[in-house]
Amino acid sequence: MFSRELTAASAKPIVLAILAQGESYGYEIIQRVKELSDQEIQWAEGGLYPVLYRLERQGLIESFWRVSEQGRRRKYYRLKEEGRRVLSTERRQWAITNTVLTKLWGPEPSLT
Repeated sequence: MFSRELTAASAKPIVLAILAQGESYGYEIIQRVKELSDQEIQWAEGGLYPVLYRLERQGLIESFWRVSEQGRRRKYYRLKEEGRRVLSTERRQWAITNTVLTKLWGPEPSLT
């Protein structure tokens, strides 16, 4: 299980990167994170929506309503241009962090 601190720190770049791939709604984002992490990261809806609201208030993403194929209304999110710029900065910062940790731990971190 990931620590709250690591989950909180990584939520913004993860959500922005997912939305850079295309529009999505909350549950779909949660499932994508689960899939990408091989079930290691499991977000609850109650943890994701405050992140989405914050990113929207910051002008990085925007939301809109759409009716799904099943006839349900869903709130979708998409990346705005400012979000793309911030994602570029986030990528650079996380790449540096990854480089430092890889140098300290080696290329294969211990899973024990």
